Amino acid sequence: AAAAIMAATYGDLYAAVGIHSGLACGAASDLPSACMAMRQGGGSNAVAKAGSPVPTIVFHGDRDTTVHPDNGDRILEQAAKAKSSGTKMLRGRVPDGYAYTRTIVTDRSGRVISEHWNVHGASHAWSGGSPAGSYTDPRGPDATKEMLRFVLAR
Repeated sequence: AAAAIMAATYGDLYAAVGIHSGLACGAASDLPSACMAMRQGGGSNAVAKAGSPVPTIVFHGDRDTTVHPDNGDRILEQAAKAKSSGTKMLRGRVPDGYAYTRTIVTDRSGRVISEHWNVHGASHAWSGGSPAGSYTDPRGPDATKEMLRFVLAR
Protein backbone atom coordinates (compact mmCIF):
# COMPACT_ATOMS: atom_id res chain seq x y z
CA ALA A 1 0.00 0.00 0.00
CA ALA A 2 2.87 2.40 0.74
CA ALA A 3 4.20 2.11 -2.82
CA ALA A 4 0.72 2.77 -4.24
CA ILE A 5 0.34 5.84 -2.02
CA MET A 6 3.71 7.23 -3.06
CA ALA A 7 2.99 6.69 -6.77
CA ALA A 8 -0.45 8.32 -6.57
CA THR A 9 0.74 11.22 -4.43
CA TYR A 10 4.21 11.92 -5.79
CA GLY A 11 4.07 10.43 -9.27
CA ASP A 12 6.45 13.08 -10.61
CA LEU A 13 9.24 11.54 -8.49
CA TYR A 14 9.00 7.97 -9.74
CA ALA A 15 9.73 6.32 -13.08
CA ALA A 16 7.70 3.25 -12.10
CA VAL A 17 6.25 1.43 -9.11
CA GLY A 18 6.13 -2.23 -8.10
CA ILE A 19 3.45 -3.55 -5.76
CA HIS A 20 3.12 -7.09 -4.42
CA SER A 21 -0.08 -8.20 -2.65
CA GLY A 22 -1.02 -4.66 -1.65
CA LEU A 23 -3.86 -2.16 -1.53
CA ALA A 24 -4.61 0.77 -3.82
CA CYS A 25 -4.07 4.29 -2.56
CA GLY A 26 -7.25 5.42 -0.80
CA ALA A 27 -8.59 1.90 -0.25
CA ALA A 28 -8.59 2.50 3.50
CA SER A 29 -8.51 5.40 5.93
CA ASP A 30 -8.19 3.57 9.25
CA LEU A 31 -7.52 0.10 10.64
CA PRO A 32 -11.10 -1.23 10.29
CA SER A 33 -11.38 -0.09 6.66
CA ALA A 34 -7.90 -1.51 5.91
CA CYS A 35 -8.93 -4.89 7.34
CA MET A 36 -12.13 -4.81 5.27
CA ALA A 37 -10.25 -3.86 2.06
CA MET A 38 -7.75 -6.64 2.72
CA ARG A 39 -10.52 -9.21 3.18
CA GLN A 40 -12.95 -8.12 0.46
CA GLY A 41 -11.01 -5.93 -1.94
CA GLY A 42 -11.09 -2.17 -1.52
CA GLY A 43 -12.04 0.68 -3.74
CA SER A 44 -9.63 3.41 -4.62
CA ASN A 45 -10.97 6.76 -3.51
CA ALA A 46 -7.72 8.65 -3.80
CA VAL A 47 -7.33 11.50 -6.20
CA ALA A 48 -3.88 11.32 -7.69
CA LYS A 49 -2.00 14.45 -8.63
CA ALA A 50 -2.29 15.55 -12.23
CA GLY A 51 0.33 14.32 -14.65
CA SER A 52 1.28 11.16 -16.40
CA PRO A 53 0.41 7.94 -14.63
CA VAL A 54 3.28 6.06 -13.04
CA PRO A 55 3.88 2.77 -14.87
CA THR A 56 2.88 0.03 -12.42
CA ILE A 57 3.71 -3.65 -12.06
CA VAL A 58 1.59 -5.73 -9.70
CA PHE A 59 2.06 -9.28 -8.44
CA HIS A 60 -0.73 -11.04 -6.60
CA GLY A 61 -1.59 -14.67 -5.87
CA ASP A 62 -5.13 -15.64 -6.76
CA ARG A 63 -5.41 -17.73 -3.57
CA ASP A 64 -4.28 -14.94 -1.24
CA THR A 65 -6.55 -15.00 1.82
CA THR A 66 -4.68 -12.19 3.60
CA VAL A 67 -5.05 -9.48 0.91
CA HIS A 68 -7.91 -10.20 -1.48
CA PRO A 69 -6.70 -10.57 -5.10
CA ASP A 70 -9.23 -7.93 -6.29
CA ASN A 71 -6.92 -5.35 -4.74
CA GLY A 72 -4.44 -5.92 -7.58
CA ASP A 73 -7.15 -4.91 -10.06
CA ARG A 74 -7.96 -1.76 -8.02
CA ILE A 75 -4.28 -0.75 -8.06
CA LEU A 76 -4.16 -1.06 -11.83
CA GLU A 77 -7.42 0.87 -12.29
CA GLN A 78 -5.85 3.70 -10.33
CA ALA A 79 -2.64 3.51 -12.37
CA ALA A 80 -4.51 3.59 -15.69
CA LYS A 81 -5.30 7.31 -15.76
CA ALA A 82 -4.13 7.40 -19.36
CA LYS A 83 -6.26 5.91 -22.09
CA SER A 84 -5.08 2.43 -22.94
CA SER A 85 -4.93 1.28 -26.50
CA GLY A 86 -3.81 -2.29 -26.16
CA THR A 87 -3.88 -5.24 -23.82
CA LYS A 88 -1.82 -8.37 -24.25
CA MET A 89 -2.25 -11.49 -22.11
CA LEU A 90 0.57 -13.97 -21.80
CA ARG A 91 0.27 -17.25 -19.96
CA GLY A 92 3.16 -19.20 -18.55
CA ARG A 93 4.28 -21.61 -15.88
CA VAL A 94 7.32 -21.75 -13.67
CA PRO A 95 9.04 -25.16 -14.05
CA ASP A 96 7.76 -27.29 -11.14
CA GLY A 97 5.80 -24.24 -9.96
CA TYR A 98 2.75 -22.09 -10.49
CA ALA A 99 1.04 -21.07 -13.68
CA TYR A 100 0.49 -17.34 -14.15
CA THR A 101 -1.25 -14.85 -16.38
CA ARG A 102 0.69 -11.71 -17.25
CA THR A 103 -1.47 -8.86 -18.57
CA ILE A 104 0.36 -5.95 -20.24
CA VAL A 105 -1.51 -2.71 -20.92
CA THR A 106 -0.10 -0.02 -23.24
CA ASP A 107 -1.13 3.55 -23.99
CA ARG A 108 -1.80 5.00 -27.45
CA SER A 109 1.92 5.56 -28.06
CA GLY A 110 2.76 1.95 -27.23
CA ARG A 111 4.25 2.79 -23.84
CA VAL A 112 3.57 0.19 -21.16
CA ILE A 113 1.16 1.53 -18.53
CA SER A 114 0.97 -1.59 -16.41
CA GLU A 115 1.76 -5.25 -15.97
CA HIS A 116 -0.36 -7.51 -13.81
CA TRP A 117 1.07 -10.87 -12.80
CA ASN A 118 -1.76 -13.06 -11.50
CA VAL A 119 -0.07 -16.10 -9.96
CA HIS A 120 -2.49 -19.04 -10.04
CA GLY A 121 -2.56 -21.04 -6.82
CA ALA A 122 -0.27 -18.70 -4.87
CA SER A 123 -1.20 -17.35 -1.47
CA HIS A 124 0.14 -14.35 0.49
CA ALA A 125 3.88 -14.74 -0.08
CA TRP A 126 6.60 -13.05 -2.14
CA SER A 127 6.51 -14.76 -5.53
CA GLY A 128 9.77 -16.46 -6.46
CA GLY A 129 11.36 -15.71 -3.10
CA SER A 130 14.07 -17.74 -1.47
CA PRO A 131 12.94 -20.99 0.17
CA ALA A 132 15.00 -19.91 3.20
CA GLY A 133 12.93 -16.75 3.65
CA SER A 134 9.72 -16.22 5.54
CA TYR A 135 6.58 -15.29 3.57
CA THR A 136 8.23 -16.31 0.31
CA ASP A 137 7.19 -18.87 -2.30
CA PRO A 138 9.91 -20.14 -4.63
CA ARG A 139 7.29 -21.85 -6.85
CA GLY A 140 6.10 -18.54 -8.28
CA PRO A 141 7.57 -16.37 -11.02
CA ASP A 142 10.44 -14.25 -9.71
CA ALA A 143 8.76 -11.00 -8.65
CA THR A 144 12.08 -9.36 -7.75
CA LYS A 145 13.59 -10.02 -11.18
CA GLU A 146 10.45 -8.92 -13.04
CA MET A 147 10.00 -5.75 -10.99
CA LEU A 148 13.64 -4.79 -11.56
CA ARG A 149 13.24 -5.43 -15.31
CA PHE A 150 10.08 -3.31 -15.38
CA VAL A 151 11.54 -0.39 -13.41
CA LEU A 152 14.91 -0.37 -15.17
CA ALA A 153 13.18 -0.28 -18.58
CA ARG A 154 11.88 3.15 -17.64
